[in-house]
Amino acid sequence: MKKCIGLLLCSLYQVYVFACDACQKQQPAITRGVSHGGRPDSEWDYLIVGIVAVLVLLTLFFSIKWLIRPGERSEQHIKYVIINS
Repeated sequence: MKKCIGLLLCSLYQVYVFACDACQKQQPAITRGVSHGGRPDSEWDYLIVGIVAVLVLLTLFFSIKWLIRPGERSEQHIKYVIINS
């Protein structure tokens, strides 16, 4: 039963991911078939989305990097207070 529900949810999700025929005609070539709705209002929208995507990727990179190797070696760091108590 759980597999059937999961399969149904995945198939419904796929329907909403791809754009319908009316939306495909309104989109520029770069986003045709991918997104619903009208086209972006100006070329600045692409720039804004690009900058945000770069910021998200940088945040993800540094979050993973500092999670794996924090780099704190000072004996006065608060982690040693917690570890030693």
